[in-house]
Amino acid sequence: MVTDRDQQDVLLELLNSTPVVNGVVQDQLADPQEARSWQQAHGGNGSANELRSLVQARDALQNVVRGSRPATSLAPLLKGVTSRPEFSPEGVSWALEAPAERQMAVEVVMAWSAVQQTMPGRLRSCANPECRLFLIDRSKTNKARWCSMAVCGNRMKARRHYQRIRDAAAE
Repeated sequence: MVTDRDQQDVLLELLNSTPVVNGVVQDQLADPQEARSWQQAHGGNGSANELRSLVQARDALQNVVRGSRPATSLAPLLKGVTSRPEFSPEGVSWALEAPAERQMAVEVVMAWSAVQQTMPGRLRSCANPECRLFLIDRSKTNKARWCSMAVCGNRMKARRHYQRIRDAAAE
């Protein structure tokens, strides 16, 4: 059974598949073999059509989360998708029906929607302007700012510290 946390993790991994390495944006889904492995590891079939849908969803979601595009820009990704009820002894669940090549992309968009509804404001960009990664703040206080405290958090704190020292020396 796929949990909400699993879906959130796939969403975050897809959003974070374009990191900056040594000042250059990398696309971890650009290599067809690596992309196929990523897709299959996350429940996809590894096809080229599925990859195209995933990249389109990733790029659109990155823009929405960064605030450079409205959520309505995701509508084309969900065109023709339906949801139907499934009944079991545990109750009712909803099954998404989408073309196979778009199923994974649709599930990622739906995971984004679930995060927006259940954890508003907790999916955001890293506060380091040189970083392209995202985070889901699961902390109680909702004050996480960096994708990684060990990387971006330390860098930003060190920069502020050295800036204070320079400002004090300039006075």
